[in-house]
Amino acid sequence: MPHTLTLLFFLMAAALVATWIIPQGQFDTRIVNDREVVVPGTFQTVEDGEFLGPITLFTAIPRAFGAAQDIIFFLFIIGGVLAVIRKTGAIDALLGRLLEKLGGRPGTLIFITVFVFALASSAMGASAEYIPFVLILAALCRTMKMDTMTAVGIIVAGYGIGYGTAAFNQYTVVVAQGVADLPTYSGWQVRMGILIPFVMIGAHHVYSYARKVQKDPSVSLMSGITPPESGASPKKYPKLTTVHITILFSFILTLGIAVWGIATRGWYLNEMGAAFVILGLVTAVIGKIGPSMTAKEFVKGAKELTETALLVGVARGIALIMEDGEILHTIVNALSVPLSSVGPELSAVGMMIMQTILNLFVPSGSGQAFVTMPLMAPLSDLLGISRQIAVQAFLFGDGFANMIVPTNAVLMGILGMAGVPYDRWFRFCLPLLAKLLAFAAICMVAMVMFGYS
Repeated sequence: MPHTLTLLFFLMAAALVATWIIPQGQFDTRIVNDREVVVPGTFQTVEDGEFLGPITLFTAIPRAFGAAQDIIFFLFIIGGVLAVIRKTGAIDALLGRLLEKLGGRPGTLIFITVFVFALASSAMGASAEYIPFVLILAALCRTMKMDTMTAVGIIVAGYGIGYGTAAFNQYTVVVAQGVADLPTYSGWQVRMGILIPFVMIGAHHVYSYARKVQKDPSVSLMSGITPPESGASPKKYPKLTTVHITILFSFILTLGIAVWGIATRGWYLNEMGAAFVILGLVTAVIGKIGPSMTAKEFVKGAKELTETALLVGVARGIALIMEDGEILHTIVNALSVPLSSVGPELSAVGMMIMQTILNLFVPSGSGQAFVTMPLMAPLSDLLGISRQIAVQAFLFGDGFANMIVPTNAVLMGILGMAGVPYDRWFRFCLPLLAKLLAFAAICMVAMVMFGYS
């Protein structure tokens, strides 16, 4: 497999070629809740659409960096701040303490962390918020004789399962139910009920892999890959002091404030970045690190995430080209037509598969909801399926596909930060995705049979 950056560039080229082959088309749109949604039954091809020449492949790259600037600069800030925190010894001291408590119980560590990440994503749509934990968890897993892939598996499995079984996620549940004209948060009891079984599937997959690596390090998918310097495990762990505890408390408090702002004030990456800049300055004061040393550590940490920033930018370029080529609506229309010719149970599963495929082209959960739910909601009426099931098909498809599609900027950020090549992550994640989708298909059929509404 080529380098991940090369792979993403090839995918950009494939997207450009697709715009030459797939007919351009558009649905009519209308404004709902200040967002543009498509109108079912209005699809028509565009005869005089704009042709994207080969030069588009190259102009799309700087445009994509501009479109993804919020998460790119957030990554630089996170890398710099974590480097400052690490300079105080607080992270290494925490790792040492965790090893004392959980060193002999990797299964407990994996299940608890997958569950916590899944619950946070299900309840409030957390995703980019997990990036600060990547290097910390990677160092902990390697010290427990697992590998970096295990750490990334824990985070991404929790993130994807949480979105797939989202109960109150404002980015997916609220938007999808609003477009489908359903009461906000309706059906949350069912989604919370299926969270645990999915978490068990995800945790078991990660744990099974981790146990194999512990028994035989040569089977590690990270074999031959040097981990990032900032994520290396120390040979000796310092004692956890009051200063360290204060710094770690400040870290947790910052995350708490960021989560509160996202949930109640409409904050996102810009405000989160500002919160972490403040955390870095507070850490320097508490840890008694001078201004010059703080600046040097910050630059060092940010510099290590340059490759990650490049991956995020180029990944955004894939979707950008397809948007410019006006082929997205054509793909949506083509995928939705066959669903009208099968029974309700298969239609429900087909909706989920359709949403999974579309996530490659529209990795944004809210964006995908505005594109597909105006079509899926009335289609579900015609097929005798409740709109609640159509929403669940969207949640399963969007959430689980987030774990593997290279157009997902948060996923590429996590992989880049941990130094995990995409092709190796694909080998780890594809079996997990198959397990989750198989169980999700069973859930979809059961929901149709029992009349979930």
